[in-house]
Amino acid sequence: MNNKAIIVALFKANGKITEALSHGLKPMGISIQQFNVLRILRGQKGNPSNLNTVHERMIHKMSNTTRLVDKLIDKGLVNRNVCKENRRKIELFITTEGLSLLKLVDPIVDQIEAEFLASLSNDQHEEIMEILTKLNN
Repeated sequence: MNNKAIIVALFKANGKITEALSHGLKPMGISIQQFNVLRILRGQKGNPSNLNTVHERMIHKMSNTTRLVDKLIDKGLVNRNVCKENRRKIELFITTEGLSLLKLVDPIVDQIEAEFLASLSNDQHEEIMEILTKLNN
């Protein structure tokens, strides 16, 4: 198999899972990128985050993090606090509403991921994870 075929297969797999996740998240009113921001903020376990940290942890680095956060603030899913001592320092927190939404969304995402990988054995799961880890380093 040549390199182009492998790259095309990776793009096709990415497109397939992206489409399935987008379709699953749409009724919940959030995009994949917004879901990613909410998961990052939930992972802070109540501690503040900032735009740089969120951007660094984003899966899609091309996303406009500021715009994504602004939309989540408008939806009441994220709070932004401006530091009184240093107005350039902005702290981001997931709201109770954001955590509640993730409780609804997590099982949907889990099901989509399980269905996408259902044709693979446990050994294949480990093998593909090992290969993808090498590619992503």
